[in-house]
Amino acid sequence: EERLVESGGGLVQPGGSLRLSCAASGLSFDDYAIGWFRQVPGKGREGVSCISTSDEDTYYADSVKGRFTISSDSAKNMVYLQMNGLKVEDTAVYICAALGNGCYGEEYDYWGQGTQVTVSS
Repeated sequence: EERLVESGGGLVQPGGSLRLSCAASGLSFDDYAIGWFRQVPGKGREGVSCISTSDEDTYYADSVKGRFTISSDSAKNMVYLQMNGLKVEDTAVYICAALGNGCYGEEYDYWGQGTQVTVSS
C-alpha cells in the first residue's frame, strides 16, 4: 500500500530550525513528486515546497524561499524539509503528499497524516 508518514515536528523559538521527514512506502520517486503543504485552522491548505526527481525540479513558496530547503534520498524513499529562520507565521500542521503529475500538475494522489510545527517565543 502507498503510505506517507511525516515526523520531526515540534515547538521551536522564532529564528530556530527544524527538519521534517517524510517516509514514503509503496511508491517510487520515478512516478511521484513529493510536496510539502501546511494547514492552519480556518485557512486553506498552502503548498510550501516540492521535489521531483524525474523532472529534476524543485518548488518553493515565496514565503519560505531562502529559509527552507527540500531534499530527497531515493535509496531510502525519504524526503526532508530543512526549515531555518522559522517565524511565528510558519506555525501549522505540515503534511507531505505524493503528486502523480509533477510538482505543478495538481494531481494529489496520497497524503500523510501531518506533523505539528509550532513557532513561539
